[in-house]
Amino acid sequence: MSQMSDPVEPSPERFRAAHMKRLSWMPWLYYSLKPKHRVWAEPWQAAVQKALMEEETVELGEGCFISPEAGIFAELGRPVRLGNRCSVAAHAFLHGPLTLGDGVSVNARASLDGGAAGITIGAGTRIATSACLYAFDHGLEPGRAIHEQPVTSKGITVGADVWVGARACVTDGVTIGDHAVVGMAAVVTHDVPAWAIVGGSPARVIGDRRERT
Repeated sequence: MSQMSDPVEPSPERFRAAHMKRLSWMPWLYYSLKPKHRVWAEPWQAAVQKALMEEETVELGEGCFISPEAGIFAELGRPVRLGNRCSVAAHAFLHGPLTLGDGVSVNARASLDGGAAGITIGAGTRIATSACLYAFDHGLEPGRAIHEQPVTSKGITVGADVWVGARACVTDGVTIGDHAVVGMAAVVTHDVPAWAIVGGSPARVIGDRRERT
């Protein structure tokens, strides 16, 4: 019977590369790094963020984490502004105008497009994996082809301390109140009151956070 060999300790370079990939997909781990890992992680992030701000009209607060695999686009007149300690994970797509308050997290593969009117997200809000917020819409007039329809934009406002669940979608013109929860795969087409829990397609109120025990 063959014996299993002892696992090979990865080289420091391989360990660091694997750790960077892990952080890119799970940015919340960045904020609990040990000092020995911050020695390389903080300069890495400084370089990623410097390159981004040189390429796009992006403003970043202190202590942010930006995955190098995220797509953040902010041409002139469509800025992206992130407050302190915001995080953006791998394969997230952010297109301005977009303003994130302090401590907002945007998880992997989330898609936020500000249209013309923009998206504003309050402090501490969580945008989960593959959630979509689109602050624009296309006309549906039957006498014109879809690609010829005019595009409209009213904007989206998401309050503070909100949780937008995985694969949830928020349509143009919607306001979500502070402390609300949008359930997984919900499609939000109307305003959501503060503290409400909404779910379904189209989303409807199914609870209140203040009544949870």
